[in-house]
Amino acid sequence: MLRETLQRIVDFEAEALETLVSLFSEVRLSKGTAFAQKGEYARQIGVVASGVLRAYYRNPKGEEYNKTFFTASDFVGAYSSLITGQPNLIDINCLTASTLWVADFEQINQLYERHPSVERMARILAEQFFVAKEKREIELVTLEAKDRYAIFLEEHPQLEQLIPQYHIASYLGVSATQLSRIRSKKLFR
Repeated sequence: MLRETLQRIVDFEAEALETLVSLFSEVRLSKGTAFAQKGEYARQIGVVASGVLRAYYRNPKGEEYNKTFFTASDFVGAYSSLITGQPNLIDINCLTASTLWVADFEQINQLYERHPSVERMARILAEQFFVAKEKREIELVTLEAKDRYAIFLEEHPQLEQLIPQYHIASYLGVSATQLSRIRSKKLFR
């Protein structure tokens, strides 16, 4: 699964792919386990084999705001911390039991000179993350909640059955009550 996920991003030469794959280890995490915690220094990046994780921010009042969800074949990590060396600004935890392929981010970076395809993969992933982040930010400020919900269902069709509704509401920027109303209108159309 890991090799296929990586090959979908870049057509690696055999040596580069084997070297990259050798840095990853399979890790099984139970529901509720943290992959990254706010205030800590991120060192690892993962590829989700199975399960659902969420990245979220908690404000000083303790209110949580879901930033994104990670599912099978997604790369997961506290990217700002990995890149800047500063403490994490977000938490990432498992919403379900999850299996990940995990590697030390710095070891991957060390492959860039010897294997340009690894650096190309990192660039492509960064570009994809930037585009997705920009799209999401625009949706949050320009679309009505019902439209954001429709996009969520289209982009994550299986998530609604796997995670609590309040996590979806937080991701959409609405209350659980608002999401319930949106869902009931959609169900009876």
